[in-house]
Parts: sequence; C-alpha cells; structure tokens
Amino acid sequence: MKQMTLANMAAACGGRYHGDPATAEVEVTGITSDSRKVEPGFLFAALKGERVDGHAFVAQVFEKGAAAVLVEDAPAEAKGPYIQVASCYQALKDIAEFYRKTLTIPVVGIVGSVGKTSTKEMIASVLEQKFRVCKTEGNFNNELGVPLTVFRIREDDQVAVLEMGISDFGEMHRLSRITRPDICVMTNIGLCHLDHLHSRDGVLKAKSEVFDYAAPGCVACLNGDDDKLRTLESRGELRPCFFGMGAENDIHAEQVENRGLDGIDCDICTKAGSIRVHIPIPGMHMVYNALAGTAVGLTLGLTLEEIKAGIEALQPTGGRNHIVHMGTYTVIDDCYNANPVSMGASLDVLKCALGHTVALLGDMGELGADEAKLHYGVGVHAAENGIQKIVCVGALSKHMAAGARSVAKESQEVVYFPAIEDLLEHLGTIVQPGDTVLVKASHFMHFEKVVEALRLMGN
Repeated sequence: MKQMTLANMAAACGGRYHGDPATAEVEVTGITSDSRKVEPGFLFAALKGERVDGHAFVAQVFEKGAAAVLVEDAPAEAKGPYIQVASCYQALKDIAEFYRKTLTIPVVGIVGSVGKTSTKEMIASVLEQKFRVCKTEGNFNNELGVPLTVFRIREDDQVAVLEMGISDFGEMHRLSRITRPDICVMTNIGLCHLDHLHSRDGVLKAKSEVFDYAAPGCVACLNGDDDKLRTLESRGELRPCFFGMGAENDIHAEQVENRGLDGIDCDICTKAGSIRVHIPIPGMHMVYNALAGTAVGLTLGLTLEEIKAGIEALQPTGGRNHIVHMGTYTVIDDCYNANPVSMGASLDVLKCALGHTVALLGDMGELGADEAKLHYGVGVHAAENGIQKIVCVGALSKHMAAGARSVAKESQEVVYFPAIEDLLEHLGTIVQPGDTVLVKASHFMHFEKVVEALRLMGN
C-alpha cells in the first residue's frame, strides 16, 4: 500500500510506534480488523467490541505474518511492532483519511435513504466495462466499514465506488472526510432514521454533509424526481447532473416496458444520444439505478455502448430483490432491510409477477413517532397493488395489517402474526405451489430464517 508505512500511519492517527526503527519504514500490504483475514505484511487493528476484544488475537496474528498491530493496550509480550492509540476505531478513520489522500483514482460516493447498495452494484457493473473497480462489499458503509473499504483500494484499481450510510447528524461529515468523493450520487431522500433526523428536511441536511469534504469540482449526480434533492441545484459549489423519469432531467428514461420478473426495457436519453437497454432485475427503482449508472459512466468517459453493456451485465445481490426459484414457487428475497420507500419498491416488483402473489412483510425499525402511520401506509400500498395474500409479522406490523384490511378487496387475504415464530409454524399452509413470494422486513426481524424455511420447503 503506497506510503502506508508504520511511521506514516502512526503520525496520521497520533499513535506511538513501538518497534525496530527500520521496520517503521516498511509499507504494509493490507489492513484488517478481522484476525481470520490477516495475511503476511498486514496491519491488524485490535478493536474492542461488545463481545470480542481484538487484543486477544494479537499473538495469533503475528504468527500468521502480520507486520504490526494497532492497539489501545500495550501487549504483555510484544512479538512484533505495534502502534498504540487511544481509540483503534478513531485511528482507523484517521489512517483511512491519510491513505485516501495518497490515491489519484476517482472516487464515487453513493448516498441516499433507499437503494444505495443496488445503485452501487449498477454503477460498478457499468464502470467495469472500462475500468478495474474497487467497490464496497455488502453493506460496509458505516464509520468502520468505509475505512476498511478504503484500505482495500490497490494501485492497479482505476476507480472506487463507495457506499456511505448514516443514521444521525455528523456521521456523513466524518465519512466524507475519509472518502472525499469526486462524484457523489444521491438516490433519494426518504423516511428513514427519523428517530434521529426527525423529518425529510433533516434527512436531506444530514445526507448533504457529504459535500463538506467532497473533492473540488465534485459532480453531484442527483435524482431529479426527488423534490428535496431538486433544492440542491441552488448550491453554488455543486456541479449537478439530474437523472429521473421526467424529460426535464439531464438523463431520463422513455418507452419503459415492464417485462415482469424478467426485468425492464427502456430508452435512456442523454445529451450524447439515446440507448435501448434491458435491465435484468425487475422494479421501477432499477430504472433510476440505470440512469444513475449512466450519469456516472458519462462523467468518467464511457461510451453509451459501454454503459449499455454494463447495465445488461448486472447481477442480483443476495438479500436485495434476489429472485430465487425454489421448487414449485418463486421467492423474491429482499429480507436484508426495510423502510417505507423500499417496502413500496419491493411491493411494486411483486406486483409485476404472474400468477398468485404473497407478501411476507415484517416490522420496519427506526421510524420515530410516525412508525404506526408509516406501517399502516405500507399495508395500504400492498393491498392497492393487488397482492393476493398479505402476511404481516411483528408488533408494529399490526398497523400494516390494519392498513391492508382498510382497502383490501374480498379476493385478497390479510393475515397477521405477532412474531416470526408464528409465521414459520404456519408457513406451509400460507405458501402454495405456484406462488410468487416476497420476503421483506428490517434486518432485526431475521427474515432470512423465512427464506431458508422456504428453501427447505421447495426441496
């Protein structure tokens, strides 16, 4: 890792280096906080977690060839060099900030209430047609995940696509200080983390902190159909590029054709011309992702044909609208997380399915004082979409069931269970051969258990 010597890292984080002075000038080959992933030449960060203290693995990582360790407590018996700091968590952020400044490749930052991961995957798929891309793995998008992702960038990478997620004011400020994006993509301003951010205006303010440390001349690729993001065009320091369905956007879609669970066809119209593309993942939100990918691709010099190839090469991500055929029925696995906007988008995907449709929906977290109202609204949306069987699970989802029942037709069935265990007990009678089943809830509901139960039933 260029310039990532132990001496430079100690200076960057205000730590004290202990060890051979000559070793301090050797560059590390990687940085990790997972002792299982330590390779020869790595720096291991001994993080103190709720259940595990990384200091317990210091001796072990030296045996695996670690170059040094980052610690808060000095090892009882130093088997190699170490950097001692007050906080390993803060030190990782400081070191990542230093490393980012040594990089010359463009960084794309993905921000928004909903759809960050699917947008990241789309953008990466587009850019991979021309560049070697380093992207955020999974949901490593917080104040620990972002530094660890930055450390994965190597000299032969040509562009980085980094997802950034927050739940409170100040977090995005700290993340942007690390990432310093050259291009910033903002997907939408929705109703999430309202217990801290209070309103959509609060969400906008918190997300917009990304521009505090954005690179000079940062291009802001913004969803122009979002009323809150439209207000950012008045910020003089930004170079906005708006994408959306409306023709007033710099990049927009026309002739949209729903292909059911096979995806969507549409024309993407830009100032450089138009392309007809097949988006292989269903849901209207994927059109927005394709438009965002186009905006970033054009900014970084890709041709329209390269962008088309990248969109059509997109692969689904497990736990996020991942369509799986399980025996006699089809499962839309979107159990990773949920909020009102993503719930609506997933229900819109389910609506596209042919045959009998079943929605297995669980509680959504961090919605603040309006949580009952927002759950009720999701239930209404499910019923109005014509979903034939709506199953609501969890303490808050009783409001979702009430919303569904308020507008459901006689041909629709609404079922409520207080807990996931109740759902699992009755799953065999709820899901029938030929059904298309959506599985969607916030992560704390552990709906991955439902997906696994469906898989076993399908075998």
